[in-house]
Amino acid sequence: MTQGQYHLTTNYPFENDQVTSYKAWLQYSKSEGKYAKTVTPFLKTISSSCDASPVLWSAIEELNQSITQMFDFSPFISFEVMSGKGVVLQLCSESETRLQDEGYMMYTEPNGQLIISGKTETGILYGTFHLLRLLQMGKPIDKLNIIENPANSLRLLNHWDNIDGSIERGYAGKSIFFENDQFSQNYGRLKDYARMLASIGVNGIAINNVNVHQLETKLITPEYLTGVEKIAAIFRAYGVKTFLSINFASPIELGGLKTADPLDEEVKRFWEHAIKTIYTHIPDFGGVVVKADSENRPGPFTYGRSQAEGANMLAEIVAPYGGLVIWRCFVYNCHQDWRDRTTDRAKAAYDHFMPLDGDFHENVVLQIKNGPMDFQVREPVSPLLGGLKETNQVIEFQITQEYLGQQIHLVYLVPQWKEVLEFETYAKGSGSTVKKIVSGELYDRKNNGAAAVVNVGDDYNWTGHTLAQSNLYGYGRLMWSPEMTAEDISNEWITCTFGADPLVLSTIKGMLLNSWTTYENYTSPLGVGWMVNPGHHYGPNVDGYEYQAWGTYHFADWKGLGVNRTMATGTGFSGQYYQKNAEKYESLTDCPEELLLFFHYVPYSYVLSSGKTVIQHIYDTHFAGVEQVEQYRQQWKQLQGRIDKKRFDDVATKLDIQFEHAKEWRDIVNTYFYRKSGIDDQHNRPIY
Repeated sequence: MTQGQYHLTTNYPFENDQVTSYKAWLQYSKSEGKYAKTVTPFLKTISSSCDASPVLWSAIEELNQSITQMFDFSPFISFEVMSGKGVVLQLCSESETRLQDEGYMMYTEPNGQLIISGKTETGILYGTFHLLRLLQMGKPIDKLNIIENPANSLRLLNHWDNIDGSIERGYAGKSIFFENDQFSQNYGRLKDYARMLASIGVNGIAINNVNVHQLETKLITPEYLTGVEKIAAIFRAYGVKTFLSINFASPIELGGLKTADPLDEEVKRFWEHAIKTIYTHIPDFGGVVVKADSENRPGPFTYGRSQAEGANMLAEIVAPYGGLVIWRCFVYNCHQDWRDRTTDRAKAAYDHFMPLDGDFHENVVLQIKNGPMDFQVREPVSPLLGGLKETNQVIEFQITQEYLGQQIHLVYLVPQWKEVLEFETYAKGSGSTVKKIVSGELYDRKNNGAAAVVNVGDDYNWTGHTLAQSNLYGYGRLMWSPEMTAEDISNEWITCTFGADPLVLSTIKGMLLNSWTTYENYTSPLGVGWMVNPGHHYGPNVDGYEYQAWGTYHFADWKGLGVNRTMATGTGFSGQYYQKNAEKYESLTDCPEELLLFFHYVPYSYVLSSGKTVIQHIYDTHFAGVEQVEQYRQQWKQLQGRIDKKRFDDVATKLDIQFEHAKEWRDIVNTYFYRKSGIDDQHNRPIY
């Protein structure tokens, strides 16, 4: 590129009234008045002495586009550093010790130069988005002195997309990567998605479903890798590495072998050839994601091998290329008889993987769900987090709202994730929080961090529910900086997405920060979980059980409800935690009440700290949850005319649906437990 003025034309793939939703938090709305006059001199030029690589050019293009839109002029761009006021993008000195590879410094020199400096160009890109966030929020930039490094080295997203265009647990339309058994040609949309991910610090994506079906198994073949290669090039320019979910049985399905035994030499040769082919097409390929031996997926158990033997075979093959093996710990027998009360799905991950701690190669990363079950509205932290001391690990969250209203209901998940990250495991005494474990700090691990099942589809607003964009944004920001509060993140997202109107900010923030509790109130009480329709997991089914025709998840009868997971008389799950937590969960009186029914079977007459019985708590919270949704509806109506009509109407419609569904939850759950218990509501409300 040569220096000069550049005029950017942006073409959006939707009608005008949908463009605002499509832009998500990268609105770059016009800035006027005193603030614009104050910051404009710092933005007149963009200069750099770095080579014009794809990543650096992404930063320059983003600056150019945003400044043009916000301040109505095009900055002068030079690949020689200019003197005086202006933005300067540069690599820092090799002797700089304060920055990690993806970190950045941003500071304002006395002469007015605004320096964004990184050890790598990806760091410069992240710093660029930080500057643009400040501009969107109307923050001063004349005295900047910022140093930031990501807390987690791996900040990954898992797409559960299939080549036919469908998305498993997708609630925002179809895949942005695939359609009709082919790769999508909408590269402009993929670029916009890459921009969104870079703006929140995500650095890796797996583009296909962990449940790898027959056609998706072929993604590792030359026929399909040409398409993956094009996707990888788009995301590479924004610092995002591409991963693929693979089928452990590929040697059989693709290679014509009779076995997928990880210790078989022919199997190893198959994978050596397949991995070499992948890296030939994508030299910076991040690695493979594997779901094995769970929910009817193939894996090493078939051949009498351990999870470590399966993972390590692949790890040895990808290691020379710098690749990772992300091995999911969601391993359990989905056909177990839940009527046998010594059986406990919650124990499975710990039982399978704790004996293998230290057996995995250094480029194997275990992906551990935040809870021991399956992304419920309330469950304890997985005891594997902190249990494993000699193994790399990423915590797995679910941004897509599989069990939490499927992006029809408003549920802001950052408060839940914050609670998980702040959880005290006592793995090395006090201060052994989950955030220190997954960052690698506690055990000095390198390849650690987070992964999340994403909520993105081809809907014009990306996430189906406009307010569900907050969860994607919040995940990225929180995994970059777990010290941020849920309120800080919501302030950023609302301002960048909707502008700085104080009423809009306060109203939406209040709705977001309370929405998790609201959903819990009208759905699943005291940690019991589930109670959703089997299969699609939407709507109430109090006796719903996923895989067999027997039992429930909560063991309710005429006397009480809950699961006895104590060591003394139950499944023994509480004993998987370190002593202080084990004792807390073991004790009926000390167990946190929000998890009471996860760990204990109690009579309906059991009295909570509020003075209410368990049955009255169930009645009251379910009525309260419906009332809270009605409050959200009324609060949202106050914003009419302050938000563009399309987004206002979309959210209003979703809240109306949520209100009707909340009433359905309330009526079905309350009626069920009234009929089980025979105990009347103290307030004589109609519940049957």
